[in-house]
Amino acid sequence: MTVVSSLMEHHPTDGDRPPAAPAPPPGYELADRLVVTRAEQVRALAHPLRTTVLGLLTERAASVAELAQATGRAKGTVAHHVGVLHRAGLVQVVRTRRVRAVEERFYGRVARTVTIAVRGQEDLPTDQNDFAVAAAESVPAEGQHRLWSFIRHARLEPERADEFWLRIRDLVEEFDRLPRSGDTTYGLAVGIYPVDGYPRLPSGDGA
Repeated sequence: MTVVSSLMEHHPTDGDRPPAAPAPPPGYELADRLVVTRAEQVRALAHPLRTTVLGLLTERAASVAELAQATGRAKGTVAHHVGVLHRAGLVQVVRTRRVRAVEERFYGRVARTVTIAVRGQEDLPTDQNDFAVAAAESVPAEGQHRLWSFIRHARLEPERADEFWLRIRDLVEEFDRLPRSGDTTYGLAVGIYPVDGYPRLPSGDGA
């Protein structure tokens, strides 16, 4: 999955960052990043099949028939979910062709990375829990000793957490830009979240 959810809005220091290295295009024009601010867009991201479709469209444009074949789902089901993404402004028709007098549409992403604005957008619905998806996906990898993961906790001011998240976002976008090759698909799950009730040392150095 290449959708990065729950990203902060642009931080004031974001403009000071050097531009990311160009990526091989997926065969169509697309923006570098889309910041989602509308409820229907967030709801469109809240279904695992739709995020899978977005991930597949990172590689190249595809028709509904190709997406149905890739996901193993019925063409009508995929057409419905592609329609949801299209109406939400998350995918676009990048080209068409005639097949037996029927116009076949090829869809592509509107942006390489889709992020959800959090600051000032508290009324937005939540999308799917990416960690829940990653937990289910990673079970086989854990059994094969091919799961690499960390979890850490640190007390931070919200501004520091925002700044660190922007650095993580840059790494995720670098991952998105890697040329597609090989036979193995790797998942990358990252996030920063507040933890209630985490143990905390008393004030002082204990001396």
